[in-house]
Amino acid sequence: MNRWTIGAVAAVTLALPPLLPERHLATFVLLLLAATVTVGVSLLMGYAGQVSLGQASFYAIGAYAAALPAVHGVPTLLGLALAPVAAAVAAVLLGAPLLRLRGHHLAFATLAVQLILLSLLAQADWAGGAIGLQGVPRLTIVGVELRDVGYAYTAWLVLAAALLIARNVVDSRPGRALRAAATSETAAAASGVAVGRHRLAVFTLSAAMAGLAGGVYAFYLGYLSPGSFPVLLSIEFVVMAVVGGLGTIAGPVVGATVIVLLVQLLNTLGTLPGMPDYAPSVLSYAVYAVLLIVCVLYLPRGLAPALRLRRTADPNA
Repeated sequence: MNRWTIGAVAAVTLALPPLLPERHLATFVLLLLAATVTVGVSLLMGYAGQVSLGQASFYAIGAYAAALPAVHGVPTLLGLALAPVAAAVAAVLLGAPLLRLRGHHLAFATLAVQLILLSLLAQADWAGGAIGLQGVPRLTIVGVELRDVGYAYTAWLVLAAALLIARNVVDSRPGRALRAAATSETAAAASGVAVGRHRLAVFTLSAAMAGLAGGVYAFYLGYLSPGSFPVLLSIEFVVMAVVGGLGTIAGPVVGATVIVLLVQLLNTLGTLPGMPDYAPSVLSYAVYAVLLIVCVLYLPRGLAPALRLRRTADPNA
């Protein structure tokens, strides 16, 4: 994207929150948070060449790390600051052994981590157990308690920070080292790249992004439970990254927008009179399956690169 396009998108998205009704504003906030997590997934998969099916684990860790202290009287802003730190620490502890795995072995291992985490949260009374953690206070910044529009702008700032960090990482020397390692680990190591250290760093960074988004999510909803972070959510983040375009900065935003809006539309259709109770979930699964198939067959690089190539090919577009 050029500067004019980025400026136009920023201006439109900043003007939207006060104009949206409450139902659509909630979708807007959740879209921004999903895009933030997807930025980390895109970094991990598109630049480091590692597949994670457990990104919702770090989303959950950030959410609980922010909410639990706040429930016990700790200032909410401090709780929010703890969210990315807790997720990053968990990523370092888990990534050190897990990143020795490759390909589908790593994907299954991260999936197992999420299943274990959900089981532990469901059994932990201090985290609310299966019933969930209730009474999470509203996020308060400089004495002002945020309302829905305030959360929209907070989520916007979180996404903007994630995109800026991702762009700086990609354009840096470590970013070039990551791309080299994703292309050929052996050649990168022979060139002096510390492959393991760089992969752990990007794994930790992607977890911190998910954790920060999870912290905002906790204060926005005011309630957390293990059911808020299903395995399908991790798969959803991967689908967003693939559909938008792995290895691109704009791809996570494009992918999250397409997936969230389509799922929202299909959920609305699934709840129409005469539709069975299972219609919304079935339609959601269908969206993921169809979009993945279409992207693999016709848009293997994702929507963002395809749109950029079209603009290049057609100057009048």
